[in-house]
Amino acid sequence: MSLTYKEAGVDIEAGEKSVQKIKEMIRQTFRPEVLTDIGLFGGMFRADFGTFKKPVLVSTVDGVGTKLKVAFLMNRHNTIGEDLVNHCVNDILTTGANPLFFLDYLAMGNVHPDRVAEIVSGFVRGCREAGCALIGGETAEMADFYPFGEYDVAGTLIGIVEESGIITGKNISPGDVLLGLSSNGLHTNGYTLARKVLFEQAGLTVDTYLKELQQTVGEALLAVHRSYLKAVRPLLEKFKLKGIAHITGGGIIGNLSRIVPKGRSIRINWQSWERPAIFKLIQKLGSVPEEDMRRTFNLGVGMILIVESEEADSVSAFLQSAGEAVRRIGEIRS
Repeated sequence: MSLTYKEAGVDIEAGEKSVQKIKEMIRQTFRPEVLTDIGLFGGMFRADFGTFKKPVLVSTVDGVGTKLKVAFLMNRHNTIGEDLVNHCVNDILTTGANPLFFLDYLAMGNVHPDRVAEIVSGFVRGCREAGCALIGGETAEMADFYPFGEYDVAGTLIGIVEESGIITGKNISPGDVLLGLSSNGLHTNGYTLARKVLFEQAGLTVDTYLKELQQTVGEALLAVHRSYLKAVRPLLEKFKLKGIAHITGGGIIGNLSRIVPKGRSIRINWQSWERPAIFKLIQKLGSVPEEDMRRTFNLGVGMILIVESEEADSVSAFLQSAGEAVRRIGEIRS
C-alpha cells in the first residue's frame, strides 16, 4: 500500500499557500535594514547602528502559554501574535533597549492557510506598533504531536541599546520608589490557574457575560498583552531610571527580585491601586489564597519603574501628561 506525505499528515501545498498569504502582510513591517524577502533560509538585517558608539544587542525568546487554550475555545487567533511580540518587547525594554527585528515559530497539528494568516496578522500588528521588522519564521506541521486545530507559538526578538544606557538595576538603593503602570488583564501569565477556576470550578464558558467584567469571560481573558514601549521610551530620553521590571510569571515580588540587588528588600503597598475585576473574580470563585494571587498574577500592574525618590513626582507627572495611569506602589528598603 502506497502512502503519501500528505496522507501521513503533512500538507506541503498548504504550507506554500500559507507563505503566499502572509508575505505581503509581513513586508509591511520591513525597515531599511532588512535585506531579504520572506521565504529564504535566513533573514538578513544590516548591522548599521547609526549614531550608536558602543551598540549592544539584546535578545529574548518567549511564548504565550495556555492563553492559547482560550483562543482555541473562542476560535479567535488574530491577537495571539500581538501578545507574543508585546511580551518580548517589554522584556528587552527592561534593559533600555529598542526592538530591531522579530522571528516567529508556529507549530500546528494541520496547516490551514487562513488560520496561519490570522495568527501572523497579530505578529505584524505587534511589530508595526513597535517599529521592528518581522524578518523570518518557521511554520511546522506536526499532526502526530498537536491535536487537530491546535498550535503553539514562540518568538525571538532582537533589540539594541547603547552600552552606557543599559539598565541593570545594580544601582537600586534604599529609598528608591516603585512606580506601577497598569496592565490590560492577565497578559500572558496565570492562565492555567484562571482556566481551572473559571471553567472547571465555576462552570463558566468563554461566552458567559458578566456584569462586573462588562464583557464575556473569553474577551476578558483574551485581552491583548500590553506593550509599554511608547510609554517608557520617552522616559529613557529624559530621566535616569534605575530599574524596570516586566511583571510576568512570578508576580510583582518575583519579577522585582530579578533586578533588585541582594541585601535590599521590597516593600509593596498592596492597597495603593485598584485590582481589575478579572483578578477579583478569579480569587472569589476559586477561593485562591492571597499569597498565591500575588505569586501568580500581575494583579493590574504590568510594569514597574524604579526611580530615585527625588525624581518620582517628575516621572509620574511626565507619564500622566501622556495619559498614562501610574501609581506609587512601594519602595526599596535596606
